[in-house]
Amino acid sequence: MRIGITGHRGLPDHVEERVRLALAEALKGRTPSDLVGVSCIADGPDAWFAQTVLDHGGRLEVVVPAEAYRDGLPDWHHEVYDDLFRRASDVYRTGLAGSDAQAHMAGSELLVGLVDEVFAVWDGHPARGYGGTADVVAYARRTGVPVRVLWPDGATRD
Repeated sequence: MRIGITGHRGLPDHVEERVRLALAEALKGRTPSDLVGVSCIADGPDAWFAQTVLDHGGRLEVVVPAEAYRDGLPDWHHEVYDDLFRRASDVYRTGLAGSDAQAHMAGSELLVGLVDEVFAVWDGHPARGYGGTADVVAYARRTGVPVRVLWPDGATRD
């Protein structure tokens, strides 16, 4: 089973804790040898999911939306990104150079095309900018890839 991830970045700490628990719960019962997580490994749900997949005994595959993608992530996340990237069994690249909204959506479209299901850490609201979580969910649904929304009851992004 190949599972991709999309989700809101910059979540409050109390929401992060609940999302991490939801991700671990969603992977319970999955056979580790058959589990492949696909992620862009950005800070937030992407990285939490990737680590959870590895902790569960699954394999991690990474999608790189743009060559400058890592540089556009927060400096404090680079060490986590580099560690997860090194642990990836496969890496897929869009071939784009600049890390902008179009590249992020292209990376998400590539990710959706690789998976059997998408986990979405999504509050159900429209994207705040092109390529946001809502856009990825809509793309997955349009292309027939099942989406499982993992959003804690009563949680807010801000």
